[in-house]
Amino acid sequence: MRIHKTSDYNEMSRKAAQIISAQVTLKEQSVLGLATGSSPVGTYKRLIELDSSGDIDFSEVVTVNLDEYKGLTPDHEQSYRYFMNDNFFNHINIKTENTHVPNGMAENLELECERYEKLICSLGIDLQLLGIGHNGHIGFNEPGTSFVANTHCISLTESTIEANKRFFDNADQVPRQAYTMGVKAIMQAKCVLMVISGKEKAQIVKESFFGPITPQVPASLLQLHSNFILVGDEAALSLL
Repeated sequence: MRIHKTSDYNEMSRKAAQIISAQVTLKEQSVLGLATGSSPVGTYKRLIELDSSGDIDFSEVVTVNLDEYKGLTPDHEQSYRYFMNDNFFNHINIKTENTHVPNGMAENLELECERYEKLICSLGIDLQLLGIGHNGHIGFNEPGTSFVANTHCISLTESTIEANKRFFDNADQVPRQAYTMGVKAIMQAKCVLMVISGKEKAQIVKESFFGPITPQVPASLLQLHSNFILVGDEAALSLL
């Protein structure tokens, strides 16, 4: 595990963007695993700037997203497809057909999980970008009694619903289920890059990366990854 401590969110975003940019520069047809949420937004903004200046080229890049809410259409403002289009894809020279997000409106739950798992396996992820939830979840791999390996549909915990309700008018509008990439695909990525910011994440960072490996803290499994990079600001890393 490599840890990069930065002064603030902006510096964290710049550092993460540099790592991703280096990956795409070294391999033009890179497969990037991408995440949503507030943590990577600054990284995406910096990558857009690099794209606009001609310092990075996404034309051959393929992306696979970690997760998607079950029951939200792609054009719903809180769907993760909409998030990715609005915050990243619509502003860079990436081919739409090369961007992949689980289908939240799939009629058959099991078939959608199988389809997405096969897609991930066929592509192979060069670099997986992650954030972390307050309870240690990565993607929507929530705390439990065991690690779930493959793409699956999960019922969200109350803490995750509470954390995400700020994006909706109220908690009742937050979907109760979501599709998520399993831990196998995350762990099989050649590189895993996590961005983390804020004092409120300091305790879970300590538990995840300097505590026992347990499915009760899903992110703790990343201690076993051979090429895991943690980029965090001083507040988030304050307990290390």
